[in-house]
Amino acid sequence: MLAKRIIPCLDIKDGQTVKGTNFVNLRQAGDPVELARAYSEQGADELVFLDITASFEERKTFTELVKRIAANISIPFTVGGGINELSDVDRLLSAGADKISINSSAIRNPQLIDEIARNYGSQVCVLAVDAKCTEKGWWCYLNGGRIETDKELFAWTKEAQERGAGEILFTSMNHDGVKTGYANEALAQLADNLSIPVIASGGAGTKEHFRDVFIQGKSDAALAASVFHFGEIKIPDLKSYLCAQGISVRKVER
Repeated sequence: MLAKRIIPCLDIKDGQTVKGTNFVNLRQAGDPVELARAYSEQGADELVFLDITASFEERKTFTELVKRIAANISIPFTVGGGINELSDVDRLLSAGADKISINSSAIRNPQLIDEIARNYGSQVCVLAVDAKCTEKGWWCYLNGGRIETDKELFAWTKEAQERGAGEILFTSMNHDGVKTGYANEALAQLADNLSIPVIASGGAGTKEHFRDVFIQGKSDAALAASVFHFGEIKIPDLKSYLCAQGISVRKVER
C-alpha cells in the first residue's frame, strides 16, 4: 500500500504566505522560505507553493522565491500560478521545482496539459481544480475562484487525465478554510473515476479530518494550510495519529 502524503500548501501573495476562508479574507501567515524549511524538517512529504494572484494579475510566478525555497528544503516541491506556456514550466523546473501546477491556463487551453506531459512527463504536471458545489453540481472556477466556467468537475478531471496530467489537486471552495472537514463524497467519486493520484484540499481542521479524507475520501494525499501555518496541528503528531489509525504514512525522522 502506498503511503499517504501530507502536503502543506503555501499560498503566496506579494512574497508572503497568506491564508483565507472560502478564497477571501486573506491574513498573513509568515515567510514562505522559513515555513518551507520548517515543514521539510518536520516530516512533510511534499510542499505546494501557489502564487495565488499571478493568473488574476497576469504576471509570472516569482522565480527567485522558488529558487530560495528549493535551496532550503529536501522534499518534492510543486509550484503553481501564472503558468501559461512551456517556457514558464522550463523556468520553474530550472529554479528547483519538481512539479508544476496549472489551473486557469489549462481550462483556457487544455492542450497545455498535453504539451507539458509530452515534453516533461506526466509526473511533472499537476492539474489544480478549484470547484464549488452548486445546485447543478460541482463546477470549476478560474482565477482563484473568481470566474465560473462551463467545466464540470468530474468530466474535466477525466479529460485532464486522458491528456496526460499526472495528479489532480482538487480544492473544494465550499470547504476552503472553514475547518469542518474535506469534501469526502466528491473526493471518493474522483478517486473511483480516475487512475491517477488525487490530492484533497480545503477543509482540514482536526487530525480526524485527515483520517476521514484518506478512508472516506479515498485520497492519495491531503493538503492543508492554516492548521499547519498557525501551529494548530503538528506534522509529527498528525503522522503518529494516522499511523495509530492504521493509515500508512512515511515516518518522520527524529
